[in-house]
Amino acid sequence: MKTTVSRKPRNPFAVAASRRRAGPHRPGNGALRQRARDAMRRELETVTHSP
Repeated sequence: MKTTVSRKPRNPFAVAASRRRAGPHRPGNGALRQRARDAMRRELETVTHSP
């Protein structure tokens, strides 16, 4: 009969972190476009229109 060695239980937080989506820490393309669009809108509101 074989004896089994009991192993240390896994850390559940480490497993969750490894399965999380990893990626660059910067805004995506959609957020960059939205920020640029808002900046353009703000700039156009400050421009005085010629008659």
